Amino acid sequence: MGIGYSGRFELLFRKSQIMILISHRGNINGRLSEYENKPEYIERAIKLGYDVEVDVWFVDGEFWLGHDEPQYKTDYKFLMNERLWCHAKNIDALIEMKKYAIHYFWHETDMVTLTSKNYIWAYPGKQPIKGSIAVLPELENDLVFDCKGICSDYIKHYKI
Repeated sequence: MGIGYSGRFELLFRKSQIMILISHRGNINGRLSEYENKPEYIERAIKLGYDVEVDVWFVDGEFWLGHDEPQYKTDYKFLMNERLWCHAKNIDALIEMKKYAIHYFWHETDMVTLTSKNYIWAYPGKQPIKGSIAVLPELENDLVFDCKGICSDYIKHYKI
């Protein structure tokens, strides 16, 4: 199966392996930046059966969603959803999420990082890493056959 993004890439994974399919900021079939991290967009992806990676800020005593800046006010109860993978965008968010049963992680351009549930979160272009979450594998045509999961703007295309 090939998918066009900035080129064509091939999926290589075992059909018997159950992959964790993670929508990147709520996207399932390509980037829609005007909707990314919006609570309604995230909930839609969850209802379609996907986990969702979200960008989380903690500013002035409140949680916010948004990639480059805090945009959508939320609370810890929303972030405790087991289907969310919360990317701390500032140190305060990391410290505050640690207080709750929130699945969180921090990274910038690290090759890999560990999430609070001990998943290996691998930066694009670093695959294959056995048992990891391949992040945006379409950017580098990463091989995902040994991965535990995939986080993608095109996650719909990975569903078998």
